[in-house]
Amino acid sequence: MINDKEEWIEKLQNTDKLIIVEGKKDKAALISLGGKNIVTINKPLYNLVEDAAAITKEVVILTDFDKEGKKLYSFLKSNLQKNGVKIDKYFREFLMNNTKITCIEGIEKGLLEN
Repeated sequence: MINDKEEWIEKLQNTDKLIIVEGKKDKAALISLGGKNIVTINKPLYNLVEDAAAITKEVVILTDFDKEGKKLYSFLKSNLQKNGVKIDKYFREFLMNNTKITCIEGIEKGLLEN
């Protein structure tokens, strides 16, 4: 299992895809693992969708796994797809299926646990 988590971190470090997170602490947590090209939701969602669609064709959405985070994920996913942006589900699904992480800001601790 640890190897899978190390592989996840390595893929995070090597991806050039735009990564969308909820807040500054989430962004800081991913940067501490070597992530880059990370944006926070700091503007109206439709503006974020338009901006992302203008600069990239594929994104990673790493919102929290609580009710609000899931609503944000659904909105962003459907609206980005309507704008021709592909959603990379690998990072999110790995965390949901292989860790106890509920919020992205706790990702370091969650990935280091067995």
